[in-house]
Amino acid sequence: MKNPQSPPVGHVLVPACAIGSLSILLVVGLGLLGILGRLDSIISRIVVQDRFPSFPKSLPEWWVWLVTVLLAFAISFSILSVPATWRRLVIWITALVLIAGWAPALVLAAHAPAVAAPFIAVIWSGVCAVVYAGRHRMPVDGILP
Repeated sequence: MKNPQSPPVGHVLVPACAIGSLSILLVVGLGLLGILGRLDSIISRIVVQDRFPSFPKSLPEWWVWLVTVLLAFAISFSILSVPATWRRLVIWITALVLIAGWAPALVLAAHAPAVAAPFIAVIWSGVCAVVYAGRHRMPVDGILP
């Protein structure tokens, strides 16, 4: 007989793929609504501290979307593959800090900082993966005492 207090057994691959896909879908929807462009311009104004910043170069759009897709899946898979909630949070927060650090680096290289898409994808993937791992008994959770 199953203990009604124990959480259900969680999986890694299928939930990580679902979480990554839904994160990408969210970012694509925000992009179609024009919200990503507005967020990128707000980030540009904050980093440059100018009301109307101009940049001579911009990143190729396919590169931004490739990074967004890779990060959405990588974060969800990584979070679901490590034991302990604190480690999951460290992975998630580290990824967010690294993405936030791209904006000043891109500005120094005279590129427009297009970081809204990967940042939102990592936020959503991280939230969903941490919640899923918190509500399920993950296979790697038995490794640590």
